Amino acid sequence: MRKSKDIIFQISGVAILLAAILYFFLPEFAPWLMAAGVIVFTIITAKSPYEGKSIRGKRLFTFRVFACVLMAVATYFMFRQRNEWVVIMLIAGVFLTYSAFVLPRELSREKKEE
Repeated sequence: MRKSKDIIFQISGVAILLAAILYFFLPEFAPWLMAAGVIVFTIITAKSPYEGKSIRGKRLFTFRVFACVLMAVATYFMFRQRNEWVVIMLIAGVFLTYSAFVLPRELSREKKEE
């Protein structure tokens, strides 16, 4: 189950990236691909809560959830063909990148302490 969830998570991330690139060539199709990718990405993020007990880990998971909300807002702006979606996606990307690197480290540190 975990392996299939990871594969779907990666596919939705690639769909979001492709939608961002595709927007410059097909702006009427890209928002739909972005919406599908963001919906799947958000569902998998919500179904994979932080297993640890540390406050730092919970904060990092909250960053991930906040990034999903920002991606949904960026998708809305993409549907409206407003260029602010790029800035919002960059902010979401920073939150996701930070949590992607630090959250596994926090989990391993927490398991080592137990």
